Amino acid sequence: MTKYLISFPSGAMDVPAGRLQEVADAAHAVVQEAKDDGVWVFGGGIDEDVPPVLVNGDGTVKEGTYPQTAQLEGGYTVLELPSYGAAVQWAAKIATACRCAQELRAAQYDPAS
Repeated sequence: MTKYLISFPSGAMDVPAGRLQEVADAAHAVVQEAKDDGVWVFGGGIDEDVPPVLVNGDGTVKEGTYPQTAQLEGGYTVLELPSYGAAVQWAAKIATACRCAQELRAAQYDPAS
């Protein structure tokens, strides 16, 4: 089976005032459904209060990140699914719960993972 990354930037969420708990509850319900179905790998949100750093092979650390990922924030989910079609269905469930479109990417197969 293939692992799929389903993600969104935090700015994409459109949550009316006073409804954040409702959105959180809906998102947690989808997570529980994925766990119950045995497709959940992991997920969560990027902690936007902790700045990203680049770590080199020698262990040196540099503040910042690659330019193309400077805006990486929001939430992500990794599911292991039997097909691209199943991934689209799960992404739609997450989009409904989180009230924003989801980016869907397939991970390349690695027999060691």
